[in-house]
Amino acid sequence: MKLHKLVYILMPLIIFMAFIWAPPAEFLGEASRILYFHVPVAWVSVISFVVAGVYSIIILVKKDEAKSYISYNSALIGLIFTVLTILTGSIWAHISWGSYWNWDPRETSIAILLLIYIAYFSLHSSLEENPNRDRIGSVYLIMAMAVMPLFVFIIPRVYPTLHPDPVINADKKIHLELAMKITLFSSIGVFSLLYLYIMNIMNRISLIKIKIEEKYYDK
Repeated sequence: MKLHKLVYILMPLIIFMAFIWAPPAEFLGEASRILYFHVPVAWVSVISFVVAGVYSIIILVKKDEAKSYISYNSALIGLIFTVLTILTGSIWAHISWGSYWNWDPRETSIAILLLIYIAYFSLHSSLEENPNRDRIGSVYLIMAMAVMPLFVFIIPRVYPTLHPDPVINADKKIHLELAMKITLFSSIGVFSLLYLYIMNIMNRISLIKIKIEEKYYDK
């Protein structure tokens, strides 16, 4: 089955599982259902930046700057999903803590990560006339990928946080029932497929643009 068909079939199924099939979490009630979207979009933001960094390494090692659009597109997807992570997290924070923003370590670290990638796109735009733009951008994305675990995994665990982390936190502040675990990990899988689907579309569009530009300059 083609990727887009899988996404079209599985995404409505995930929505059904999140809002109907899975029970609400203890103490958090119906508000806990945002977990099935907040965690997956955060996951996609991480893998997007990892893919961008890995492709940047490939570009520098193989000196194949023609494929720099792949790392750019992945970083762009990561930027969008980081914004979605902050938005869904803010909604959950307002429900749980009574405020959209509390300067919790996780909130602060994801905001800094967002600024790092906004800076990348600012750099990319400012170097439009520079023939080394793709190489410079690749170096930046590699450094961003290197510091990303610090803000996503390390800092939030060094400092006390109110943020619940039922997936990788050993304290297990939220005890998930089996149906909730199935829904959560299924949602992460489907959102990963969504990333691949969006990435495929963006790469195809980029290739079309490159071919159009090549024909234009050949005239």
